[in-house]
Amino acid sequence: MRLNKFLAACGVASRRECDRLIAEGAVTINGRRAELGADVGEDDTVAVNGNTVNVKKNEYYILNKPKGYICSVKDEKGRKTVLDLMPQNIGRIYPVGRLDYDSEGLIVLTTDGELAQHLTHPSNEVPKTYLVKIEGTITEAGLNPIRSGVDIGGYVTKKCKAHIVETNKEYTKIHVTITEGKNREIRKMFEAIGREVTLLKRIKIGELTLRGLSRGEYRKLSRQEVIYLLSI
Repeated sequence: MRLNKFLAACGVASRRECDRLIAEGAVTINGRRAELGADVGEDDTVAVNGNTVNVKKNEYYILNKPKGYICSVKDEKGRKTVLDLMPQNIGRIYPVGRLDYDSEGLIVLTTDGELAQHLTHPSNEVPKTYLVKIEGTITEAGLNPIRSGVDIGGYVTKKCKAHIVETNKEYTKIHVTITEGKNREIRKMFEAIGREVTLLKRIKIGELTLRGLSRGEYRKLSRQEVIYLLSI
């Protein structure tokens, strides 16, 4: 990752201001003066005016949520929550954003309110990619209303990306990337064009994927992954 991105993600300053600090010689990587445009690796030690900077001491996890779990700390109806899939002694950790009860896939859990705000605030337009399955066939042209924006009940969705990844007579699978997170947005988008979603799975946030995680499994995020999520 570029050094100015790293410093900004650590809360030092804006990227432009971080470039100024680098140019003035205030920043070192592994004890050596940093240069503009330098890259930072996961094992590098970065300091500003002699003070080491790092990602906050928070907990960060990624979970492959199965169907039948609520993205909440607790549920008034007594349904299972994503925290039921985490260690009992994990402490006060919270899911970021939402995946509804019948949806599955990538969810981030953290104690870091700053990261949660960054990933969910509409102005940041963080891209989230979903695998959508519908019954029957549809053409690429048939997805144009989805791409352009559809009315989902008094609200027109933003433009998004959508393309077919698999199709046959029985069903079609589509990758859809959106930058907003209205309640049940993708299901409503396909309802607006007369199609019912039979499977909905979030597969990416930015370029972060579920690789290596089966349903119900989780793992800690690396420092580099946290920095990446803060920077997108």
